[in-house]
Amino acid sequence: MNLLAKRGGFRHHVRMVTPAFSDCINKLGVDEKDVIPFGRNKAKISLDVLDKPAAPGKLILVSAITPTPSGEGKTTVSIGLAQGLQAIGKKVCLALRQPSMGPVFGRKGGATGGGKSSLTPAEEINMHFTGDFHAITSAHNLISAIIDNAMFFHTLNIDERKVIWKRVMDMNDRSLRSIIVGLNKQGFPRETGFDITPASEIMACLCLATSYKDMEERINRIVIGFTTDDKPVFARELGITGSVMALLKDALMPNLVQSVEGVPCFLHGGPFANIAHGCNSVLATRMALHFGDYAVTEAGFAFDLGAEKFLDIKCRMAGLKPNAVVIVATVRALKYNGGVAKADLNNENLEALEKGMPNLLKHVSNITNVYKLPCVVAINAFPTDTEAELKLVEAKCKELGVNVVLSEVWAKGGEGGVALAEEVIRLCEQPNDFTYAYELEGSIEDKLNEIVQKIYGGSRVVLTANAQ
Repeated sequence: MNLLAKRGGFRHHVRMVTPAFSDCINKLGVDEKDVIPFGRNKAKISLDVLDKPAAPGKLILVSAITPTPSGEGKTTVSIGLAQGLQAIGKKVCLALRQPSMGPVFGRKGGATGGGKSSLTPAEEINMHFTGDFHAITSAHNLISAIIDNAMFFHTLNIDERKVIWKRVMDMNDRSLRSIIVGLNKQGFPRETGFDITPASEIMACLCLATSYKDMEERINRIVIGFTTDDKPVFARELGITGSVMALLKDALMPNLVQSVEGVPCFLHGGPFANIAHGCNSVLATRMALHFGDYAVTEAGFAFDLGAEKFLDIKCRMAGLKPNAVVIVATVRALKYNGGVAKADLNNENLEALEKGMPNLLKHVSNITNVYKLPCVVAINAFPTDTEAELKLVEAKCKELGVNVVLSEVWAKGGEGGVALAEEVIRLCEQPNDFTYAYELEGSIEDKLNEIVQKIYGGSRVVLTANAQ
């Protein structure tokens, strides 16, 4: 494949006319009774739709190289790929994670794509959206409050020094990460803190749950701390699972929005990949597969982190099998990995680019050799990329038998994603021998060693005393 043959000029962003949200709903073919509107441009979809027969679509996973300050554009490419598939007549749905307000108001910013490959309504998605994160925060903190009640009334013999369940809020607030609570006359002074809502185990449970019943069972199994004689205390012992589920009643239903070109997107859940498994909900992915011939989804951070957990945890637990993987990279990020300062990334530097290439090539090797999945590299185009740099990336990837496609979806929307869409369709038609990086048998340390050796190229895992 000639990487440069598809390349055209860059266009400045032009304000687009987004299709009516009702057109998005009609495109899906979902019954009106299964749509719960949240304003004019977003809705929740009842879980009942999954009970209706439908041939499942093909699953496409989008991941990326190791993150850098220059950005890789994984979400933008995911949306642009879906719009490219739609542009060539395919019925496609997106399944993506919801943004957390911590990163939105921090250095990272929003998470709805960019340019002509973005989701709408972006402002609402990036902030309160449909209230899912608020519901998760309330459910988590209800458990926290009842734990303190149980210690006050001495009902569960909980050792206040061994409570591992903190509180959460959906904001970056460094001063609350480590605090002391219970300083009033009715409390038990102890060290605790606030995590961010995507780090809540409630969030992880929601994103792996397959039904209300499954969600309830997952909450019951949560370990919140230990007794004075070191026995685990489970959330079910607090006797409030029903109340927690009441708070999560609406949050478990996936949200429906659309891209600026009208591609339906199930936007649901948002656990961080460095804390949990970094994927949108199983229910959202199943809905995308249910309604689309192709379902495009992404996993957080780089392939070695979010995608590893997507494949080894989410796919295993939900019975999913990807048909193709897209690994996103930028010439700028590869040069950064090669030692170039951020201020100098706009300058051509083939030597640094070649030094940074092993990062991309290792991710590609993990996809094709560890997980046995077909792969394409999508270069998220920048105006400063030179022909020599693009040719170098293409040549190095071809040595591994993997094609490279230039993605111009930020500037051109679906039109700029057609070449990538055509390559993905080709890969989806190929048979694959999808396998996991580790099997469920064996100890936790055995599984960690498998990941270290296969995914990271290390010799073994070294556990701290606390981890042991």
